[in-house]
Amino acid sequence: MLSVVILTKNEEKNIIDCLESVSWADEILLIDDYSTDRTIEVTKNFDLNKKVTIIKKRLDNDFSSQRNFGILKAKYDWILFVDADERVTKELREEIHLVLISEKTNPAFYGFYLSRKDVMWGKMIKHGEMGSIRLLRLIKKGSGKWKGKVHEQFIAEKRVEELENGLLHFPHQSISDFLTEINFYTSIRSKELFNLGVQTNILQIIFYPMAKFIMNYLVKQGIRDGTEGLILAIIMSFHSFLVRGKLWILWQKK
Repeated sequence: MLSVVILTKNEEKNIIDCLESVSWADEILLIDDYSTDRTIEVTKNFDLNKKVTIIKKRLDNDFSSQRNFGILKAKYDWILFVDADERVTKELREEIHLVLISEKTNPAFYGFYLSRKDVMWGKMIKHGEMGSIRLLRLIKKGSGKWKGKVHEQFIAEKRVEELENGLLHFPHQSISDFLTEINFYTSIRSKELFNLGVQTNILQIIFYPMAKFIMNYLVKQGIRDGTEGLILAIIMSFHSFLVRGKLWILWQKK
């Protein structure tokens, strides 16, 4: 038996496709950060035999807290975390089904990493940091917890493995959406680093983004993804610049 946990905030454009890709699960929990668009309306109008439970909870700039809350509310021991802009492929669904069957007779693992492929502006991204993402998203209750306010990770305390198949990810389908998201996430990350006592300086602000670009575009061969790879390398470098720039400003205000 499997629970799926989906975090939402104004995801009316994504939520139906996401729900359709996990409609085979035994339970779907939608943890909603008080969406102001039609996310809740379209979800309620989507017939999934009443599998979907909507719970409203403020994010408060802490994604791990939101996901750990989902673990507490899930009915079943196995939980799959899926974002609203992600899709579970048929191959992944079948592999998860086999995992849950074998777990009944051979409970050797308590979690599974999934690969994730990004589809940006209609193109599958195969290189750069987005081309090699692995996420611990299929977990068993009691095997660990989520940590980090943003870019959160599930920290497993028991044995985990990796599945062959993965998720499809359809993020930031316009440059403006991408920049809006980056502004949001970098504000949370810089504040988190500030609270941890991490400081930065002019050299980091200048050279870390440059190194990030070289790593993504050349070392990890983002250049092979064409114009899309170039745009992504630039934007991800800008992400690094904003984190350190905002962190520096926070220390100046102290």
